[in-house]
Amino acid sequence: MLNNNLLALIITFLTALIWLRLNDFIAQRGWVNSHLSRKIIHMGTGPIFVLCWSFFTESPGARWLAALVPLAITIQFALVGLGVIRDKAAVQAMSRTGDRREILRGPLLYGIVFVLLTLLYWRNSPIGIVALMLMCGGDGLADILGRRFNKAHLAWNAKKTWVGSLGMLVGGWIFACAIMAAYISFGYFPGPFISYLPALSIIAAGGALVESLPLQDIDNITVTLTAIALGHLLFTS
Repeated sequence: MLNNNLLALIITFLTALIWLRLNDFIAQRGWVNSHLSRKIIHMGTGPIFVLCWSFFTESPGARWLAALVPLAITIQFALVGLGVIRDKAAVQAMSRTGDRREILRGPLLYGIVFVLLTLLYWRNSPIGIVALMLMCGGDGLADILGRRFNKAHLAWNAKKTWVGSLGMLVGGWIFACAIMAAYISFGYFPGPFISYLPALSIIAAGGALVESLPLQDIDNITVTLTAIALGHLLFTS
């Protein structure tokens, strides 16, 4: 933890910006395709940002300062998606087909969810952290594996596969476990870590089930709401 929230904000913003611009550069160079780049950004931005929460002090305004980072990035997403800002690298990295308007769907919702959960839960509760990690790790790995192993489709959703759903379950669980273990080691939540495993497993399974449903482009909302509902049931009971 740093003694200065302004310094923590600067470090968090620079870290997030470097991560995003690095992926923009890689996508623009053609080293990875736009689908993979989009999911790498999706999976990496969240854990980086949430770990940076630990830099801030315990002051009541700390979460509001931290939320400025995803808010600024989300506003940028909106302006690029609307065509107000021309950023070919960002469009290449975050869209599936190179259409800037795609940023106004998944990526924009992703940013909005981060702003809201930062303000609502911060590091005072595992609920927000787990919900964000499920969205990052689970949804990201589900798409990557689903495209790589595009067989054995789900009976209730022909656009998704069993491998993708397994990726959602495993990815969400691993990311949630990793960040929770970190925050327990930081002293924000009481241990032992193993006591959280049943709840984390149930939430990851619930998120995987909801992600498998035939709901187009709103996974960032439906998975997050599911994780929040289960989190309140399991962490506050």
